[in-house]
Amino acid sequence: MSRRKLLASLVLLPLGWGQARLFAATAGSEGRTGGGGNRFLLVFLRGGYDAASLLVPVGSRFYYDVRPDIAIAQPSADLASALPLTTDWGLHPALRESLYPLYKSGELAFVPFAGTHDHSRSHFETQDGIELGQPLEGHRNFNSGFMNRLAEVVQGSSAMAFTDQVPTIFQGTVNVPNAGLKSLAKPSVDARQSAIIASMYQGTPLASTVQEGFMVRTDVMRELATEMDTANRNAITAKGFELEARRVARLMRDSYNLGFIDVGGWDTHVGQGAGTGYLANRLDELGRGLAAFAQEMGSAWKQTTVVVVSEFGRTLRQNGNRGTDHGHGSVYWVLGGAVRGGRVAGAQVPVQRSTLFEDRDYPVLNEYRALLGGVLQRQYGLSAAQLERVFPGARAVDLGLL
Repeated sequence: MSRRKLLASLVLLPLGWGQARLFAATAGSEGRTGGGGNRFLLVFLRGGYDAASLLVPVGSRFYYDVRPDIAIAQPSADLASALPLTTDWGLHPALRESLYPLYKSGELAFVPFAGTHDHSRSHFETQDGIELGQPLEGHRNFNSGFMNRLAEVVQGSSAMAFTDQVPTIFQGTVNVPNAGLKSLAKPSVDARQSAIIASMYQGTPLASTVQEGFMVRTDVMRELATEMDTANRNAITAKGFELEARRVARLMRDSYNLGFIDVGGWDTHVGQGAGTGYLANRLDELGRGLAAFAQEMGSAWKQTTVVVVSEFGRTLRQNGNRGTDHGHGSVYWVLGGAVRGGRVAGAQVPVQRSTLFEDRDYPVLNEYRALLGGVLQRQYGLSAAQLERVFPGARAVDLGLL
């Protein structure tokens, strides 16, 4: 049996975390982080979130004309109005207590008109394209995600996907573990049973692979057991993204320097809401989770960068159901202890009809591979050759975010 087939069989052993599975172990999973201690987490908002409600173009009359029911009001004393950022932009009020303080302290920046040049407006096609990080033209290798290639070039890297399955972004030659952290329970395979399984392979070429896989599994369970004790003492809520983000932070703080997590529920065709409502609730949950992540990272936050992306934005005009449809350009978030934030960065144009892509969406002026390449180059000191391996054919653009 090959190493890969063995690891595939080991993942069928439940961890007791709902649908969670733990895949192959990576180098460095014994508790050390590589990359000079720098950490990078990518948060993928699946569904195409409405970027024009998150980063509100408060200086655009056109925005208010085409969103009579769902526009976020200009900054005022009303708690449902936008939070002031610049003369052109405001922030959704749901982030007042969570991420707005990070923006004001210079640890959070936004990049509007960001995304991919894929024009399909297809969730799956665009998500796959972004996760692959390969040129749109020509043959694409669906077994090579850009964060797996990043793990190849970052010396001593230790990667983890905080998902129920290994996502496309971590497919590749590096064996990357994954674990969904939505719920915890007693493992259905205990230490005695693990030892029996490991003994079956003792003295074989696969013995070290089996032992490695169980070591990662044990390390993750130990971290989460400690977190559960802390949560009980500090009365942390047991639901929502906030608790999951704290779990991710504990693991990245102590053991992993490359991480990925996705958050669904952003396809708001109907009843999107404005300063309050469905989307506001989702943003509130996400904001509290990211703020909790920053807090839980402690001193490691200074060496951590988090980038929040989505497959595309949404139409600037509201639809007949007081929602928005699939769009094009989005807004990316970049936050971290060393981020040069407190600003809206990147190439920009006025939000008006003449600047829309196909008379409906934000254009893409800040291509995601160039943007992420610039961030990762700063974060890990990557050479031009290394960046070419991560994002083949792309030219990094340094926006001075780090």
